Amino acid sequence: MESLLQFIEVYGLWVVFVCVLLDQGGLPTPAYPPIIVTAAMAVDGRQSLAAILFVAILAAVLADVLWYLAGRRYGASMLRLMCKVSLSPDSCVGATRKVYGRWGAKSLIFAKYVPGLAAVATTLAGESRINVVRFIILDAVGAALWAGAAVALGAIFHDAVGEVLLTLENFGSYAILLLALAAVTFILFKWRRRQRFLMQIRMLRLSPEELETLMREQMDLKILDVRPAERRARNGWIPGSILYSETDGLPFDTKSEVVVYCDCPNDASAAVAALRLKERGFVKVRPLAGGVDAWISGGRKLAREDSPLA
Repeated sequence: MESLLQFIEVYGLWVVFVCVLLDQGGLPTPAYPPIIVTAAMAVDGRQSLAAILFVAILAAVLADVLWYLAGRRYGASMLRLMCKVSLSPDSCVGATRKVYGRWGAKSLIFAKYVPGLAAVATTLAGESRINVVRFIILDAVGAALWAGAAVALGAIFHDAVGEVLLTLENFGSYAILLLALAAVTFILFKWRRRQRFLMQIRMLRLSPEELETLMREQMDLKILDVRPAERRARNGWIPGSILYSETDGLPFDTKSEVVVYCDCPNDASAAVAALRLKERGFVKVRPLAGGVDAWISGGRKLAREDSPLA
């Protein structure tokens, strides 16, 4: 353990840089503890806290710029890839889209305080093509607030942090094993949470071809769009669909055929909405497999405000 503390003392800035870069890059790497510990040791060693803050901000902005550029170039496909490799539930995309739709680029200021949402918010910023300079400024402000809080915690509670480090040092080589065990436990917890979520939304999907058939043959069909209103208005919608958020006051027959769609990984938002409708008594509810992207990929058109399909 003593060698580990010496390593942090000598290479603390590099430890902070790498941990923040990996964490903001989407990997399940805790970034706050290294910042807090490094800041506490800096106070005890009378070293600069500003350097720690600067390095943390630099690493966070660098990772976020990569997400921004990926979102700018690949858009929704980047979000799907992100959820395939991430341990956060796919519902994070839908939740972040709602926040981003309400606050826009300003949501970057507080996105880092919500685990699993920071990378999604920066990718959405790229997808919506906000000005890169504005993005960097807002993202840097958010990174400064996020990292600054960790540095402040380390500085204020440096005595308590020192006692914890001393306790770990008494465990000798077992301390590293305990830290490794804690990291593995954290990753397993995230993985289990994701698997539980995927099990919850596992249900029979409807293909775009089947939906087309229903649209031609069935009169009592309701198609619900769970995307945010601004995203629906900007990108278009499946003809005949209405916003899911506007259905509460409508006199729907619970025996109606209901199809729910989104544009999120694993149809997560649509599946969650379908589960809620089933809890309300609807018996024929299915998500659209692949969502609006699958609908488009088959050469089908979307309706828009100025479209005859609207």
